[in-house]
Amino acid sequence: MTHIIKSVIAASGSYIPAVRISNEDFIHHSFFDKEGSPLVQDQATILDKFKAISGIGERRYAQPAQQASDLGFLAARNALETSGIDPESLDYLIVAHNFGDVAFGSNRVNMVPSLASRIKALLQIKNPNCVAYDLAFGCPGWLEGLIQANYYIRSGDANRCMVIGTETLSRVIDPHDRDCLLFGDGAGAVIVEAAPDSAKGIVAHCTQTHAFEHAHLLEMNRSYAPLEVDSKDIFMKMNGRKLYEFALTNVPLVIKSVLEKAGLGLSEVNKVIIHQANDKMNSAIMDRLFKLYNMPMPSVELMPMTISWLGNSSVATIPTLLDLILKRNLEGHQISSGDKVVFASVGAGMNINAVVYQF
Repeated sequence: MTHIIKSVIAASGSYIPAVRISNEDFIHHSFFDKEGSPLVQDQATILDKFKAISGIGERRYAQPAQQASDLGFLAARNALETSGIDPESLDYLIVAHNFGDVAFGSNRVNMVPSLASRIKALLQIKNPNCVAYDLAFGCPGWLEGLIQANYYIRSGDANRCMVIGTETLSRVIDPHDRDCLLFGDGAGAVIVEAAPDSAKGIVAHCTQTHAFEHAHLLEMNRSYAPLEVDSKDIFMKMNGRKLYEFALTNVPLVIKSVLEKAGLGLSEVNKVIIHQANDKMNSAIMDRLFKLYNMPMPSVELMPMTISWLGNSSVATIPTLLDLILKRNLEGHQISSGDKVVFASVGAGMNINAVVYQF
């Protein structure tokens, strides 16, 4: 008898940094446009408009002594300790990030050794057959790591994998670019394991890379501040309008594609856990998705959000949100046995991915 192997989420963990940064903390920042001209609106108006569009009121920053690998280690340890899983039993440790470790007061990227190796060492895993590697794939990196872990498990190459998303975006943002208000720090993790003939697990996935026309919608470039024009430092920059249009056009189609692969209709989905990029954009993506099915938008319970108090922590947003729900730490949201959940993300590259998972 042939057994169908499913990849099942056996544990989750997260680390939410303790440093709270409110919008009001930016009241004395000097913001410029990309030509280096000061923004004409007063600071209070800029912050009010930002809150209305993004939904973000605060975000979390890592403490000065912490770097991305530290946050990833804390999320991984949380998943291991709350589940009782032996870390030596991990076959793969996949760490999604985009900037490596960046020390406080610097924006220099440090990626040697890999964050995965650093986290494996911090977890004190001695097993050399636990393969640790990094994955840079924009904001969809954690979800792509989950897809890769699924391949390892289904092929019989692995029985148990940990996938971590960790980032300290506060170290690579331009404080003179109002887009810096979007971003925060954090880490999330899951452990997935093989489950023969299980009804639970990953049902289908879909990934796309739209690099031909859209590779540089997110990129690294100089500060907007005219006084920094001779600096060699570079910061994360994005074409917000074009990115918004790209996401609205393409993300709903990828979600529809993965649902078709899974043989499911949109009405059968219990939750959509989407990358926490921007409140307005995520709501518009959902509206566009339901229009593809000629259906009205349902209640907000379908799409949980954490962006209002955690901001956009890139690869960490989805696993952190998932962990909060699974541990009943997000008011108004829970996941029950049998629920069908869609995970989806979009980000630098431009990359999009989506996964259907049954709990």
